[in-house]
Amino acid sequence: MEVTTLPQGLLTTMDKGATQKRVAVDNPADIAVIVVYFLVVLAVGLWAMYSTNRGTVGGFFLAGRNMAWWPIGASLFASNIGSSHFVGLAGTGAAAGIAIGGIEWNALVMVVFLGWLFVPIYIKAGVVTMPEYLKKRFGGKRIQIYLSVLSLLLYILTKISSDIFSGAIFIKLAMGLDIYVAIIMLLAITALYTITGGLAAVIYTDTLQTIIMLVGSVILAIFAFNEVGGYEQFREKYMKAIPNLTNATANISEKCYMPRPDAFNIFRDPINGDLPWPGMIFGLTILSLWYWCTDQVIVQRCLSAKNMSHVKGGCILCGYLKLLPMFLMVMPGMISRILYTDEVACIDPKKCWEVCEAEVGCSNVAYPLMVVRLMPNGLRGLMLSVMLASLMSSLTSIFNSASTLFTMDIYTKIRTKAKEKELMIVGRVFIVFLIILSILWVPVIQKAQNGQLLDYIQSITSYLGPPITAVFLLAILCKRVNEMGAFCGLILGLLIGLSRMITEFIYGTGSCAHPSHCPDIICKVHYHYFAIILFTISIATILTASFLTKPIDDIHLYRLCWSLRNRTEERIDLDAEEEEAKKEETVYQDQTMTEVETSCGRKALNWFCGLEDQSGPKLSQMEEEALRQKLTDTSEDLFWQRVVNINGILLLTVAVFCYGFFA
Repeated sequence: MEVTTLPQGLLTTMDKGATQKRVAVDNPADIAVIVVYFLVVLAVGLWAMYSTNRGTVGGFFLAGRNMAWWPIGASLFASNIGSSHFVGLAGTGAAAGIAIGGIEWNALVMVVFLGWLFVPIYIKAGVVTMPEYLKKRFGGKRIQIYLSVLSLLLYILTKISSDIFSGAIFIKLAMGLDIYVAIIMLLAITALYTITGGLAAVIYTDTLQTIIMLVGSVILAIFAFNEVGGYEQFREKYMKAIPNLTNATANISEKCYMPRPDAFNIFRDPINGDLPWPGMIFGLTILSLWYWCTDQVIVQRCLSAKNMSHVKGGCILCGYLKLLPMFLMVMPGMISRILYTDEVACIDPKKCWEVCEAEVGCSNVAYPLMVVRLMPNGLRGLMLSVMLASLMSSLTSIFNSASTLFTMDIYTKIRTKAKEKELMIVGRVFIVFLIILSILWVPVIQKAQNGQLLDYIQSITSYLGPPITAVFLLAILCKRVNEMGAFCGLILGLLIGLSRMITEFIYGTGSCAHPSHCPDIICKVHYHYFAIILFTISIATILTASFLTKPIDDIHLYRLCWSLRNRTEERIDLDAEEEEAKKEETVYQDQTMTEVETSCGRKALNWFCGLEDQSGPKLSQMEEEALRQKLTDTSEDLFWQRVVNINGILLLTVAVFCYGFFA
């Protein structure tokens, strides 16, 4: 077998036996960079653990509502950009061009909705989780529990699984480690400061991860464009990046291996386009509203801000950072196809299996392959750190938010009398359980992965996300919507979405060379179009059921929907009697509790997990009310309000320009 000579004596993945003996990261410079990276991340996490309040629900889950705009913006970006983005965006870019970058630019609009429309309502409502908001808005328990369970399911099916899978691709190619050994090591370190430090540790480490990601990916992009001779040469050479055909692939249609004619257009044919433009504008917006405005991982960062100006400032910073993936991930992935055409754009199933152990295609190795082959010693270690940073930052965010959802919205229904210390312990234990579940899910993702990782994530979201978007949007904008309408819309939307998803899993998505036999009426409808249909059905169901049943009185909706957001009267929550009974029971337990001497070992463990005994003078009723007003305050300094508003308008202008330039 012919072996290609690589920089620094690396061997190609074509020679499998040699690859197992010699790996990319096997020199002191790379190893030193990776070790320093891990030490710095752990130091930042431990510092945040030591210097912040982790012993209360507000401290652990909301960082005490004391975060500034810049770590919030960095954490929003880092939480969103996981290793699945580096692998998925670059892979889809290599296979189909720049259109996938339009998904990233949609976020420029969504973060404005998040900071200006959704978060003010969440803060005024005084909630920690999104299901908790729906409980206050509609009453009852079934919607809150439904959304909590569905959100945890989506975390496992999309976020955790895709990040771990994409991270495993890179680690296996770059380090030669067994996938499960590498994953267990990463998850152990990730969980350490998530469990011990809470949201503050996650946000501060995310800020560090963002800097590392940007520096590393900028360096690689410079190397990549320099390798192809600049932007104009890049455009020309990409259209000529055609893999060599063999006897086995001679009869395959040209569209399966030729670069798309519209590779450099974001808006594509509404019927035959792989990402049709109506779907990109409307369908993607529905999915983005779900992710950016109602997802616990994202919203939880905004709820930790000092005030509304810091919320908006963080959203704006995140929006500007989201301009970069097109140039730092999508286009380098396309350059990888130019440089390693036969591997990245392979069409022969046998050849693809030799390259990446997948028969449907190897576009997912586009970014890792460039890191391994283009970067010199030391910088290669930095880029591996970037991939680890993106993987860990996403996982820490998901673990913390999933822990919040389970603890506050599910466990408190099982243990209605649970005290705060018990909730802190349960939240940490659930993270451990989630890690075990994540490791068990890896082989499922390895088999389910079908060539395009981003398509997998987007399609799952299209089948399950639109009903949630519909409920939150109407909950905020239409006070006439009630619990019966919201529940009917969620259930009907779930049944329709699951029917599409399960059918697609049964038949498989197929590939260009070997299409799926799934019925056209089900699987030929693009997932973005399906999202539009499902969203419309959910909206119609919610409104119809709500107008046919009794409305909710305004006294229960003060500061929970947009039209009543500025009402100052006292709100009577729909579950006020239940909450009052729980509070009285807690007071009774505190009064009858006897003090038990704690051992030295237990004290040390409590300190490590932020569970130190916080015994001291209780807050008076007036002090509790002042604290509640602080946590639900949305007022802004007039000067900074104008600054962030102007920047919000500027961000929307930039989004329109980018879409127009590449349309």
